[in-house]
Amino acid sequence: MKISIIIATFNAELRLSRCLDSIISQKTEEIELLIIDGGSVDGTLKLIDSYKDFIDFVLTEKDNGIYDAWNKGIRQAKGEWIMFLGADDQLMPGALGKYLQFIRSMEGKICDYISACINYCNADGRLIKVIGKAWKWNEFKDKMTVAHVASLHNRSLFNQVGLFDTSYRICADYELLMRKRDKLAATFFSEIVASMESGGVSFSTAAIKETCRICNYHNENSFLKRCYLFMRKHTEFYFFILKMKLRKLLHFNLYAGL
Repeated sequence: MKISIIIATFNAELRLSRCLDSIISQKTEEIELLIIDGGSVDGTLKLIDSYKDFIDFVLTEKDNGIYDAWNKGIRQAKGEWIMFLGADDQLMPGALGKYLQFIRSMEGKICDYISACINYCNADGRLIKVIGKAWKWNEFKDKMTVAHVASLHNRSLFNQVGLFDTSYRICADYELLMRKRDKLAATFFSEIVASMESGGVSFSTAAIKETCRICNYHNENSFLKRCYLFMRKHTEFYFFILKMKLRKLLHFNLYAGL
């Protein structure tokens, strides 16, 4: 059994080392590490070379975004299970060993996808919230409800539904999992396996629009349902932004008063 970890990089010199260190500290023969670089022009390639004894495959060439890079990685990966990480994501200590133990406990069970929990942190590393819940079609059909960072995809899933659709720039991971609809054999691993930094394009109004486009395509929603989903997602987004601003303000006032 082998887990292939694919990291897409582009000018990631300042943050990649923490990601790699979190993997290498728990890497065994059952873990394969692949880096697909989009043609970095900073010190990323030099940094990758300094870790060459721990990296199983490196490809450096111009790509068409992160999903194109991940597709290239999938074609090269040898593992039965495939994980995707961003250059600024970090695995929790012992996460890979726990994953392998969990996979062995499911021997004989059909499973396309395993999601888990992750720490969602601010730029200072302070925990904002823990993200991750069990996959349920009735919820998932309207939005991405599982934590995709550090989740595991069975290779057979890509054999069945194909690779990531690169016409989606932000939410192709959601679109891929939507292709099997309620037939997706998903399992939840309740451990916290990784941490990711808040912000980024995946948390934006552009991501909301892409999610709505995916939902409407796969669910064949009526016009009224499309309007409802669009308004609900924007309301949830701006409510979360407001909550984060209030939390930051309260945190600042607390320390200012000391």
